[in-house]
Amino acid sequence: MKFSKEDLLLYTVTDRYWLNGRRLIDDVRDAISGGATLIQLREKNLAYDEFKAEALEIQELCREKNIPFIINDDVKLACEIDADGVHVGQSDMEAGNVRALIGKDKILGVSVRTPEEARIAEAKGADYLGAGAVFHTGSKSDAVDITHETLREICSSVKIPVVAIGGISLKNIHELAGSGIAGVAVISAIFAAENVKLASQELHKLSAKFFRS
Repeated sequence: MKFSKEDLLLYTVTDRYWLNGRRLIDDVRDAISGGATLIQLREKNLAYDEFKAEALEIQELCREKNIPFIINDDVKLACEIDADGVHVGQSDMEAGNVRALIGKDKILGVSVRTPEEARIAEAKGADYLGAGAVFHTGSKSDAVDITHETLREICSSVKIPVVAIGGISLKNIHELAGSGIAGVAVISAIFAAENVKLASQELHKLSAKFFRS
């Protein structure tokens, strides 16, 4: 799949914690209907076979809707199912090694917290960066907040696009305007919403207003 910075406008990361009896595939479908531009499947506690089955189901939906489908952390699974790409953190597999495994045509995203990490990730073959947490977040217990000044420095230190992540909501998204990011990565702002499709619509509208160049 051809990847562009526009795919990062409303980068949507799954979280089954908020399902409350719903199916993840249905929430993902609603998020896409509302304007999600990319789906990252993030699972920390599923057995491999369950994770794979879920990934294949959501991947089929993303291909039908022609939006990128990214696997969080699990490079093996991403390669096995021919996902569009993979996203890794600083404590996961080193970016250069990931690039060697997935090949030059797949999407590689890397989480960063400093301009130095950003420059290294770019040099190792990252296609985009996820910078954060830009606000306090409960979605990741190990998230370390970064200042908005640091976010701007990260954006200006690399040529590849940057997406902000961490605690972003309808109430604070405007604070990121002018930072240089290509879009926002959200979890609970969409999947914890009572109406997933509506939350996605509202976030897409604001993202287009603040970040689309």
